[in-house]
Amino acid sequence: MAKMQMSREGYEKLQQELTHLITVKRQEVAQKLKEARSYGDLSENAEYDEAKNEQAILEGKIAELQAMVDNAEVVDDENISLDEIGIGSVITLRRLSDGKEEKLKIVGTTEANFREHKISDESPIGKAAMRKKVGDVFTVEAPAGELKFEVLEISK
Repeated sequence: MAKMQMSREGYEKLQQELTHLITVKRQEVAQKLKEARSYGDLSENAEYDEAKNEQAILEGKIAELQAMVDNAEVVDDENISLDEIGIGSVITLRRLSDGKEEKLKIVGTTEANFREHKISDESPIGKAAMRKKVGDVFTVEAPAGELKFEVLEISK
């Protein structure tokens, strides 16, 4: 797996989720398995089958999160440039077609959440904005057609 850049906040969230799955959810699933085993014949035990499936899904999620944590490259606030857009940058963009301004934060793929105005560095706008400076204009290919943006501000 390639290195994935993410903010300190995103990394800590990922670690918290992983810890919760390992320490709490694993115990819950183990308890369900123990209870299901006590019902007798495992060949016709729906509760046991369900608990085994839940365990498999949980272990898959734990492995996925562990790989993400192991391959994370944390971008700390002090490393964020105010000169050009990168991961962790908070940017103010103006859409040239209608003059609408929008403030977005560029984050790693795992942290993207459009409701919180966090877009991935791999999203169309995020990818096009990377390495741009204040005053630069860039174009994004979108399903609705070409969108042009001007970078108004870069902050942390």
